[in-house]
Parts: sequence; structure tokens; C-alpha cells
Amino acid sequence: MVSVRETHFQHDQFQLEEWTKRYLPNEQEARGLQDFLSELLTAQEGKTATLSAEEFTRAREMVEILAPLHMDIETLQASVLYILLNSEKLTEEQIEEKYGKKLALLVKSAVTMNAIGALKSSPHNKSPESQIDNIRKMLLAMVEDVRAVVIKLADRICILREVKNADEETRVLLAREIRDIYAPLANRLGIGQLKWELEDISFRYLHPQIYKDIAKQLDGKRLDRESYIVHFVEHLQSKLDEEGIKAKVYGRPKHIFSIWKKMQGKDLKFDELFDVRAIRIVTDRLQDCYSALGVVHTLWHHIPKEFDDYVANPKPNGYQSIHTIVVGPEGKTVEIQIRTEQMHEDAELGVAAHWKYKEGNQSGKQSGYEEKINWLRKILQWQEDVTESGNLVDEVRSQVFEDRVYVFSPKGDVIDLPSGCTVLDFAYYVHSHVGHKCIGAKVDGRIVPFTYQVQTGEQVEIITAKHPNPKRDWLNPNLGYIRSSRSRSKIQSWFKHQDKEKNTQAGREMLDAELSPLGFSIKDAEPAVKRFNMLSLDDLLAGIGGGDVRLNQVTNYIQGYYAPKEKGDATDAVEDLLKKGQIHKSTNRRGDKVEVNGVGNLMSHLARCCQPVAGDEIVGFITKGRGISVHRDDCEQLKELLSVAPEREVDVVWGENYKGGFRVKLRVLANDRTALLRDITSILASEKSSVMNMSTKVDTKKLVATIDLELELYNRDALTRLIAKLNQIEGVFEAKRY
Repeated sequence: MVSVRETHFQHDQFQLEEWTKRYLPNEQEARGLQDFLSELLTAQEGKTATLSAEEFTRAREMVEILAPLHMDIETLQASVLYILLNSEKLTEEQIEEKYGKKLALLVKSAVTMNAIGALKSSPHNKSPESQIDNIRKMLLAMVEDVRAVVIKLADRICILREVKNADEETRVLLAREIRDIYAPLANRLGIGQLKWELEDISFRYLHPQIYKDIAKQLDGKRLDRESYIVHFVEHLQSKLDEEGIKAKVYGRPKHIFSIWKKMQGKDLKFDELFDVRAIRIVTDRLQDCYSALGVVHTLWHHIPKEFDDYVANPKPNGYQSIHTIVVGPEGKTVEIQIRTEQMHEDAELGVAAHWKYKEGNQSGKQSGYEEKINWLRKILQWQEDVTESGNLVDEVRSQVFEDRVYVFSPKGDVIDLPSGCTVLDFAYYVHSHVGHKCIGAKVDGRIVPFTYQVQTGEQVEIITAKHPNPKRDWLNPNLGYIRSSRSRSKIQSWFKHQDKEKNTQAGREMLDAELSPLGFSIKDAEPAVKRFNMLSLDDLLAGIGGGDVRLNQVTNYIQGYYAPKEKGDATDAVEDLLKKGQIHKSTNRRGDKVEVNGVGNLMSHLARCCQPVAGDEIVGFITKGRGISVHRDDCEQLKELLSVAPEREVDVVWGENYKGGFRVKLRVLANDRTALLRDITSILASEKSSVMNMSTKVDTKKLVATIDLELELYNRDALTRLIAKLNQIEGVFEAKRY
């Protein structure tokens, strides 16, 4: 059955002072809430943040839900401000300015809970990444301050009641959301008072006829049942008193949803249920629970298969109680729950009963840290209960739960990391400087190596030096120091900054070596600075030396920029023909390398950036002063050129009678071993490949050899055949063109 509160009745004259005192026994808190509400109810000229009659009714009900959960005055005030924020009468900035940062943060956390609505998305909708990010923020807010969750649950109860007279579709959609998302969350957090109400109201909207039938059967036998329970309670209470067991015995309410669930699960009719009559025994001490159980089983015969000891084996949400069903007077079954006062409070209030950790001293802070871990585990378990909300749930499980870990800093802050991250990743997620200065790490107080992968719920402490000193080994993926791209980019950025002078000098030497044979100097590279989005020539040179800018792209740009345009050259001829549309198929073949739209006697050259060979798919680009440059159609430099001047693209094909050779570069990666070079050169000889250049590097730590070859070949088939044979050599794990 659902709860009935004062708000649900119409009063001729509402007394705010009396009402606040009923719900807040502390006189100071009652007065504080009264003043707070009075101010929001007072309409003043130009004042937007005034509670309307409808909003005040909602605010009252929120307080009537939250106050019995022992929530503090701050939570009650935040629940009212949450209503005003949602109605856009107040902004987060205005709340912080008027009511303080602490209260504003709690209201903001409650608003963050709105992301939970994404879990009810249609199964046909794909979840945007921003939606997943919002849900992740929501989870972190839930861990940081569980009061925000309780405010959101109370808000859902109010909304459920307000749609009572709405159309059926609205009621059903909302009820389904509550059943699938919020009720399981209340259950995981152990807040029994809210869980039962959320389930019962949702059930009434989703299955109205079944709800009415069960309620009617309960009402029809209410008088007989209540009379039976009164006598049963009196008899049991007197026996416990005789045994000196301090305990309170009373009948407990039955919830319609739980009755229906039990009927469905055990395929029983209403009359066949064991626990329509229910008793609760609340003791002072744990040992009294088992003493009371002995008295109960002595007085009446119990049904063994219906006995559950959740004290010795608590439920996943922390629920503890002893459940037993006995055959009482007149042969009627009675369900009896036995628990201590603390267990009862935990069962009804759950984690809401533990929010006061924030007010503790130093020892209280440690308690708060443990509470946060406990809440985090409960929230992560909640995802197992969410099973009927569409594809987004799978996405949330993979991106929020399965692919993320949530660990704590020594101060109790929650850090959200990708799954598989190491303690070194954690350091870089805290701050770049913490990562750069990291010299060690502790997990839950014990020293661990940098490669240790953190797990959800662990506390990580980073040991730092005075000065930053990252190691290049950290970037080696085979050593497992870091797992996230974020950490990798921060380390690379540090080294680039530190090595800029060295990279600048290396880039200067590399570019000078390329430009000198072409008759250019380093100063001639100034125009390329803007082209490659650099601030200065030194930045461009550092980019070349560090490998961020490709040397051949810079060289080709400089050549194209300074190349003189000669009158009557082949380029002009091509451009004139293109403009006039007079390029046509020619039958005159003279063995040219390539033909431009059928014309084989135009100036052309093979691009050095991609070095096409006969048989490759090729595209021509009209240069300034150097005729047609021929590129492979997948050439990256060609794509960049065409993005700037797409009108200069021209169709080219290989000449049918061309028999010349082409230079091509290959790279062979292999396990270093004796006679490796002999096997490679044997293949080259058998394929009649001319070796123009060869260089070899060996990584002595990994025993990996890198062999770069520059060959002259005659067609694509020869190249494909050669690469295939090189890949078959023992120890070679990759041979490719580069």
C-alpha cells in the first residue's frame, strides 16, 4: 500500500509553523526551514523566485518524504530550491550567490541526476557520447553526496502522484521509467521506505486491474486479519517479556507489488500466500534476535523452506533480518521478521542514514571514505538490476561500468579512469605535474609498481619528487607503464617541449640536406611556416626534427612556391588544352612513362612522396613549372594538394609500351638472427630486383631488426610478388612498402 501524507489532504488553513515543528523536532532546524519557506512564499515586486501554490504543494510533499528519512535541513532546503531551478525561476549562480556554495553544489548534484532519464531511451536510438558523459557525471555526483540521489527519488514520488489524472500514455511511460530505473536504485541503496512506494505506485499505473483486485482482497479481509494480528502480537510480546528479551512486536504493512511478485514467482493464488499476515520483532541487541527466534519456533511450528537468515548472509544491498514463517493459531500462516533497531533503520533508510559522515572529525573522515566506497559498490551493482531499458543500458554498462574504473584519492575524491589504467595513468589524470614528478605509488597503503592496474574502489596515493623527470620508457607500449592516450599525449608533449632545441637543430640539418641540391637555403623555407600552421621557422624545423611534419611535404611545397613559370613549357600546354577542351585520345605511342588523357609527349615526373610503380592507380597534378607530377591515388600529399587546388587534377594512365624501371622503398621488420640478410638478398636476386640502397638497424633489447631497402622494379606485379616472398622468410613478421 502507498503512503498517505498531510499534503494529500486539503486543509482550510495551513499553519506553516506547526507543520515544520511536526516534521523537525529540533527547534532551531524547524525555525530555519520556516523562515526559508516564508521568504520564498512572500511575493515582492521584481522577485521571480517565489513558490507558486502548485510548487509549494510539491515542496511540502518533498519535505514530508525526506524528513522521516532523517535528512538534514540542508537537504530539505535543497529539495525546494531544486523545484525552483527546474522551473527556471532561479539559476545555479543565483542560488550560490544567495544561499552559499555548499547548498548550490547539492542542488546542482540533484539536477545532475536528470541524466538518469537517458537510461529509458528508445531501443532504436543510439546513445550520443555526451549522454554517456552525463551519466558518468551523475554517478560521480551520487558517490560524492548521496543526498542528491534521495532528493531525486523523492521528486519521482511526487511526479508519480501528480500524473494520477493524466492520460494513460503519460502514466505508463513514467511508471515504466520508475520501475526500471529508480526503484532498483532505491533498492540497491537500501532505502526501503522509498523503494516500496515507488514500486506500488508504478504497479498501480502499469497493472491497474491487478492492483485493484489485490487491494480489494486485502481490504475485504482487513478486519479479520487485524483482529488476528492484534491477538498474535499480544501473545508473542508477553512471551518475550517473560523471557527477559527486550523487543517490540507489531504488525507491519504489506505492499501490493511484493504480494503480486510473490504470486507470480511461486505461481500462487492470493489465498495460498504465506505472508499476507506479517509481524515484525525489533530488538535492542543482535543476540536477542536469535533468542526471539527460539521463542517463536517454540510457540509455533515453522516452515523450514521459508526460513532465511539475512543477518548471517546479508542481501547485496546490505539488508539484514531474520525471516521465518510459522503456522499460527487456527492453522493460519504468519510471516515474522526479526531484526535489531539498527538493522531496521538501515532497511528503511539505507545509505540515507549515513550521510552525517560529512560532519565528523579526522576519524569521521576515514569513516566517510569507507562510506563512499560502500555507496560506489552499491551504485555499480545497481546496473545489474537495470535490464529492460533498451540498447542504451548496454552502452552505459560498457562505457560507464565495464570500461571505467572509479578510484579514490587520499582526500576521498573520486577519479574516473578508463578500464585497465595504471597508477601512472592515475597520476596524470590528477594533474600533469603530478604525473611528471611521480616516482612511486601506493594502493590501499601498499607500494605497487607503475604497471599496477587500478581497480574500482581502491585508494591510490602518488609519491612525487621535487622536480619533473618523466622517462621515455613510459611511452613504450610493450612495457605497460601507461594505458590511456591522455597520459601518452601529456608525456609526449613534455618531451617535445624539453627536446625542442635538439629537434630544431635536427630539423635544420634534415631540411638543409634536402634543399641544398635543389638550390635553396633554409631561409627559403619561410613561406612554408604559414602553410604548415607554425608560428615561426624554428617551430617548423622542430616539427620536422620531431617527426610531426613530413620533410618531403615541406620540400615539395618550397619547390612549388619558388619554381619559375617558363613560357611555352609543357605545363602551359596542358593548361591550354584543358581550358580549350582539346585533349583527346591519341594513337601515337612512343613508350612514354605516362599519358595525360591520351597525350604521351607532355612533361611529367613521378612524385617522390609516394613513388608509384607501373600498375598502381595513379592521378596527375599540374605543378607550376615542372609539368605533371604523377602520384598514387592514395597519396596523402596528393590529397593535401587537391584540397588547395582541386582544379589542377588531371587523369593520367601508364604508357602501354613503357619498359623503364621505378624506384620503390620497402621496410622489413624481423627477429634478428644469423643469415637473415643472406635470405633476403637471395630473394632479391631471384626476383632480379636492383638494390639501389640498403640500411639496417637492430634493437638489441628486443632483438628486432629493421631493414630499409630502395629497389628498382619494373611493374606492380613484380612488387607484389617480391613482398609476398619476403613475408615468407623465417622470422620476418612484416614486409611492406613505405
